[in-house]
Amino acid sequence: MNPWLALTPGDDPAERIRQVGRAHERFLAERTRPDLMRPVVAESWARSAAWIGADSTAPIDLCDDELEAYRAAHPLARVMPLFRDLLGGLAEDGEHILAVCDAHGRLLWVEGNAGTLRGAASMNFVPGARWDEAHAGTNAPGTALVVDHALQIFATEHFSRPVQRWTCTAAPIHDPGTGRLLGAIDVTGGDHLANPHSLALVRATALAAEAYLREPPRDTGPAVAALGRDEAVFISGNIRTKLGRRHSELLILLTTHPEGRTADQLGFDLYGDDLNPVTVRAEMSRLRRILGPELLDSRPYRLRYTVRSDIGTVAELLDRGRPAEALQHYSGPLLPGSDAPGIVRLRRLLDDRLRAAILTSGDRRLLQTWLGTPHGADDLELWEAYAARTPHDPVASRRVAELTREYACNVPATYP
Repeated sequence: MNPWLALTPGDDPAERIRQVGRAHERFLAERTRPDLMRPVVAESWARSAAWIGADSTAPIDLCDDELEAYRAAHPLARVMPLFRDLLGGLAEDGEHILAVCDAHGRLLWVEGNAGTLRGAASMNFVPGARWDEAHAGTNAPGTALVVDHALQIFATEHFSRPVQRWTCTAAPIHDPGTGRLLGAIDVTGGDHLANPHSLALVRATALAAEAYLREPPRDTGPAVAALGRDEAVFISGNIRTKLGRRHSELLILLTTHPEGRTADQLGFDLYGDDLNPVTVRAEMSRLRRILGPELLDSRPYRLRYTVRSDIGTVAELLDRGRPAEALQHYSGPLLPGSDAPGIVRLRRLLDDRLRAAILTSGDRRLLQTWLGTPHGADDLELWEAYAARTPHDPVASRRVAELTREYACNVPATYP
């Protein structure tokens, strides 16, 4: 039995709706784990009940110009033509809706027949609405983000009663370079959607999107990606070369110092006071063999051609006062496993600049995005800023309380 499918062969959909509906009402009354329920649904109900009531409606988080700017900068905007090509036929038949959300469950695109869209709008299934479990309860896109797996949610399996006349199938989508969760693709419609074919189609579409995102934009010249990964990837045309740690550090140092660096300067960047210019020259010789002799120059060591980097992209966007786009391009700390002094300085500088820009912006959406990342999850200062802007959000207030207790316990005692 496939735990991600809503119905098994031979199930009567109408009887299953009644059976699950009765289990739902017992769960709301008794708060005990329902019998004969798929574990993924039972566990989602338990999470949902901690946050919302069964008659709750998903809130609107983004609208108008703010929504347009956010989704224009989102990585999944690049694959929307692919989504429409693969799933647009379903959306246009009048019985289904194609939806795409970000990693926080915010719906960015909701498309389909006008009549079906009006029906979905009655439960706030519209662009800009929050459909993560904490705000909308059990639902395919929101639950797929939590369990990180493609699945179906059938009719009364939805935690929120206003959603129980719908069935949906969703699959998460990841950044192919870093594995970071970008969002989910969803198809929503009637009970007939609960079949193996729709699950396979949506999952295949998510995989196609990840494959598409793996290809670098065309006509962009050489580039290096080093954010959120311990080993950088050098991209030249259609060739991707994974570099070792030391070569990753050297290439990043050269991209951030276009004027060039001497062997002594690179030695200090890599080893601090324990520098060894001979070792640096040997590593640069190996790097030249990997990247090609036409790219690297010496005396001083420098790049003959501009090599774009993801750290440079984020820094440039911050320089231009565009923190939302900078955050979209930020995949994580620079070479997080590196302890080279020059890399540590660059890492801290970029992180501090990005955090400051997010905090100064006062944009709760940016705060929320940062706090939803592994590197921002324990950022008490930004959690406090987010909680101040969303005083009725139980997730924020609970997280501030948790982190405050943790930090208090970790502060060493002082005595007069």
